[in-house]
Amino acid sequence: MRRLARENNLDLSKIEGTGPAGRIVERDVRAALERGEARVEEGPAEAAAPAAAPAPEPTGAPGTTLKEPSRMQRIIGERMQQAKREIPHFYATVEARVDELLALRGELNERLAEEGVKLSINDFVMKACAVALRKFPMLNALWTREGIELHERVDLAMAVALEEGLITPVIRDAANKPLSVISGEAKDLASRAREGRLKPDEYQGGTFTVSNMGMFGVESFSAIINPPQAAIVAVSSVIRRPDFDEEGNVVPRSTMKLTLSADHRIANGADGARYMSEVKRLLENPMLLLV
Repeated sequence: MRRLARENNLDLSKIEGTGPAGRIVERDVRAALERGEARVEEGPAEAAAPAAAPAPEPTGAPGTTLKEPSRMQRIIGERMQQAKREIPHFYATVEARVDELLALRGELNERLAEEGVKLSINDFVMKACAVALRKFPMLNALWTREGIELHERVDLAMAVALEEGLITPVIRDAANKPLSVISGEAKDLASRAREGRLKPDEYQGGTFTVSNMGMFGVESFSAIINPPQAAIVAVSSVIRRPDFDEEGNVVPRSTMKLTLSADHRIANGADGARYMSEVKRLLENPMLLLV
């Protein structure tokens, strides 16, 4: 694929990928060739972008082994490097009190047990992120070569860890689906992703991404935007810690940090801050996610 692009003087950064997680695959390069797009423009040498530094040679130190990266690892690495280099990221973090959410989840799971439904904390988070996007369309958007593409429907991508990297299957129209449906679809997509049984249309076309590492005990992290999307939310673990009530008394609270990474070309910091405040409000008032 890279050889084909090089031989035809194509700029891969100008090609939209249709592979897993928006990665560029050979069919994308051939489609660009047919359209006559993504040609590298000739210009003075001083105007050319600096070449990336070559990777260092292996040390060959005692006790080391050399593992060849898989094709998927190389593609993910290249795409994430490109995203981090070319997209002006900004970040906004909130800490939500989730005691009511945990209580509601427990009650719902008890009532839905006979139907085989078991809601996860991430189901509530994905629903809250999707519902909040109704008020902030600039975050439910894609950066395209012709302009910013705004989406009315939230097609929510969720990061699923595989042995060789990540894939982001998509829950379509997540804002308008009940929690039980989101939960069922999330479990099914994640299971088939790990088995390598997803169809292309099940991991392509997401408009926003949620990445959860709470199950690993991570207290806070920032995720890299999945281009061409405008934003991604990183979800951390629930932490039990002392807090203060309205009277100033020390009480135990369950809290969770969520961090937005957003493309500053599309949205501004105020939009990001208000969006995360809305996500926090919904998580702290989880009954709102049931209506």
